[in-house]
Amino acid sequence: MGLDALPAVFRVDQAVAAGLPRQTISRLHAAGDLDQLGRGVYAQPGAVDPALASLAGAATRQPRATLCLASALARHGLSDDIPSSQDIALPRNARPPAGFSHVTWHHFAPETFDIGRIALSIGGVDTATYSPERTIVDVFRLSYREGEDTAVEALKRWLRQPGNHPSGLLTIAGHFPATLRRLRRTLEILV
Repeated sequence: MGLDALPAVFRVDQAVAAGLPRQTISRLHAAGDLDQLGRGVYAQPGAVDPALASLAGAATRQPRATLCLASALARHGLSDDIPSSQDIALPRNARPPAGFSHVTWHHFAPETFDIGRIALSIGGVDTATYSPERTIVDVFRLSYREGEDTAVEALKRWLRQPGNHPSGLLTIAGHFPATLRRLRRTLEILV
């Protein structure tokens, strides 16, 4: 049994079930033939975009893992900042997997968690990111942490992209009443 029988990103328990001993996995990692994405999660070299490796690894452990905030802004071209760690959201009741050193975990309310969540496949791993609209709403909603300037700049960039309409953004913001007023006020100034 070899690596070719495993997906590009896999958990140790999947490898063991496929007949690959734990010692072999450790030896392959030490030799540079496997990349470790997190505790008990490995990828075949070059199989995953390094910018999204932590998300792919986290999603193998926690399928609801969703790229959010500054990381999602960068992915959607709404920010030039490259976060030093990936911002990944989980529903408030979900426990983040251990052993992911380059991840900042965020917990969002379960009743709004799926709003604006879009599918994303990374190295064969099904995961998700928040849409540009949801990401802007979240950055405004959490501007005390993310920065008001970051939120306004992301909104400006989003407005300059063809095909974007404030009505779609306000529809998403409608699920977050406290943010809707601030976002509407900012849109009135910018548009």
